[in-house]
Amino acid sequence: MKITRGLGEHKRSPYPVLTIGNFDGQHRGHQALLQTVVRTAAKTDGTPMVLTFDPHPITVLRPGLELSLLTPLEEKLTRFQDAGIEEVLFLTFNAALSALTPEEFVHHVLGEGIGVKELFVGRQFAFGKGRAGHMDDLLRLSAQNGFRVHAVAPVLVDGEVVSSTRVRQLVQAGELRAAAHCLGRPYGFNGTVVTGAQRGQSLGWPTANLHLPRGLALPPDGVYATMAHWRGNRLASASYIGTRPTFDAGERLLEVHLLDQRVQLYGQEIRVEFIERIRGDLRCDSAQELSARIELDVRLAREALAGPPQTLAEA
Repeated sequence: MKITRGLGEHKRSPYPVLTIGNFDGQHRGHQALLQTVVRTAAKTDGTPMVLTFDPHPITVLRPGLELSLLTPLEEKLTRFQDAGIEEVLFLTFNAALSALTPEEFVHHVLGEGIGVKELFVGRQFAFGKGRAGHMDDLLRLSAQNGFRVHAVAPVLVDGEVVSSTRVRQLVQAGELRAAAHCLGRPYGFNGTVVTGAQRGQSLGWPTANLHLPRGLALPPDGVYATMAHWRGNRLASASYIGTRPTFDAGERLLEVHLLDQRVQLYGQEIRVEFIERIRGDLRCDSAQELSARIELDVRLAREALAGPPQTLAEA
């Protein structure tokens, strides 16, 4: 997959079939849009392309607002490639780009810059300074600039439109099954296993500890049924996010206990997917009480995962 940054570096591709957006989370609505682009490009011997922005436009339009993303850049690019996208064009979202009128954006970026032939966007797509341009404007301007526009219907889950905002809210509320339904997969993130205080080991429940990623949406503190991905293995686990109040608190970490395996993971990268929230955080009066509570958490995690024990694949 070709990755280009800026129109100055962009070389026109054969018959560009384009979609535009931030694609944070790569949820089911995004997936449907990308699939349409890829299928159309295949029929026309065209190039399936994505135009996206860095940084996220909201950081420029609303400075000071803390935005929690669903997908880090590397994962986003991997999912583009897996979907069949052949080129991703990044434009730097800055004051100059945000000041372009709808007419200027279509003419200078889509027409002269990319030479787009077919453009697929959602029906609520807005563009140009102050998001002043809408579908009627885009249809008019595309005719003037020699390309076709296709409005794609939104994807509904439980009667509501799937959006990055909706998924983000579900994750941050601990509604992980609902979030997975919108994403088409469990929500998760990668991290490197670090050395902890070994308290889990002393309690009989050893854990792999990870620093929580900055800038990503996180579930609330508590215990979760999770799946840990490591070297092609998918391992059932119970995980805790929090500051360990039983031991007078500390850094907020993710602690992952593998249910059926004992693997040395220090220094290695794993991916943790959150399946279901078991409970919120709590403070126990003793280490013994905490150990008993973890035993219950593990049983509940097994029930939530409702599958046979996982086994290690050949490394």
